[in-house]
Amino acid sequence: MPNDHHAATPNRPKPDVRIVHLTGPTFGLLARGDLAGASATSPVPLTAYLAGPDRHGLWQMRSRQVAADPDSAAWVTGIIWDQRELLAVGTAGYHGPPDASGMVEIGYAVDPAHRRRGYARAALELLLARATREPRVHTVRVTISPDNTASYRLASQYGFVEVGEQWDDEDGLEIIYEIPADHL
Repeated sequence: MPNDHHAATPNRPKPDVRIVHLTGPTFGLLARGDLAGASATSPVPLTAYLAGPDRHGLWQMRSRQVAADPDSAAWVTGIIWDQRELLAVGTAGYHGPPDASGMVEIGYAVDPAHRRRGYARAALELLLARATREPRVHTVRVTISPDNTASYRLASQYGFVEVGEQWDDEDGLEIIYEIPADHL
């Protein structure tokens, strides 16, 4: 999860964002770093951050996931779209549809150029709101690196509690936090 935990300041209104879902072809183009092609197939214009080399692994994973399960496209990583600025500011979504136990895991990242403006909070709130509306969702999870205190502070404000830890090959040690969907 990102390092963006600040809400809108008094001089800056709360961001007006939505999460724009992508399709398999767009995931594939992003996985190859083809910003022009991805923007041509995306519902919104994309930015260099989204097609950058540090995002390729994410898009490769989502491309394979959506190829195997096209319905997962409505759940997985989408674009955080600022509706006032008409600008893609990051990514947000679930790691996939609810699993057999009804758990969804949230993931998001805000472009460093747009951090500390409330985008992470706005995206998290959208994802939590959707989770409460989905009857198949019983548990919402976030995983956070132990040194990412900003993300921990944000998640804890919404009632997430630590339930364990895991090793992620890409991100290293992560602390697992969960909340029942009916407690949101």
